[in-house]
Amino acid sequence: MEITNKDVKSTFNHHASQYDHQRKKLIPCFDDFYSIPISLIEAKHDTPTILDVGAGTGIFSAYVKEKYPNAQISLIDLSENMIEKAKARFQDDSAISYMIADYTSYDFQTKFDFVISSLSIHHLTDAQKEKLYRKVYNLLNEEGIFINADQVLGSTPFIETMYKNDWNLKIERSGLTSEELKAAHERTKLDKMATLENQLKWLKDAGFSEVDCVYKYFNFSVLYARK
Repeated sequence: MEITNKDVKSTFNHHASQYDHQRKKLIPCFDDFYSIPISLIEAKHDTPTILDVGAGTGIFSAYVKEKYPNAQISLIDLSENMIEKAKARFQDDSAISYMIADYTSYDFQTKFDFVISSLSIHHLTDAQKEKLYRKVYNLLNEEGIFINADQVLGSTPFIETMYKNDWNLKIERSGLTSEELKAAHERTKLDKMATLENQLKWLKDAGFSEVDCVYKYFNFSVLYARK
């Protein structure tokens, strides 16, 4: 069955209330997975402009705000329930703006110093990923940075199975309830992961001058691209 944006939106609307609570238990490398991207965000001033694509409840942006309290951040996500959680997280922060929309087709009217994303782009098809990387390149100011903390597909079926087995073992020991585990496994049906090798190539093809995977823990990876 083909997975659509409607499926992704419906699933994350349904799980929005539990999303933050489960993050650390579902991401075995949680601390590195978010702290390393934040260390890569080095702005030239204290009010960088940032676009968070597939922002969800705003976890990634919250860490950015700890480093740059005056950052101007735009959050975009398909799920209105996730955005509502983000609004609650940031309350009356006037430097945060919100868009409930599909970031692959949204017509952005400005450019940014940074574009960031976490655990969202792996829901796109390969063709959509390639197109998005070109779009992100065009959305960035000169010397702008794109950081994608996401899941990648194992380079071979054997490697992918190894990744899945490790994740399954660790989340089963995480303290999540059987219902939460079942829901987590159901959400993996939305995944359309691509290999690290392909994604690094697509970023280079998009025009980025500096591209690297700066962190990897099984299939959890942090990709860096500089315009």
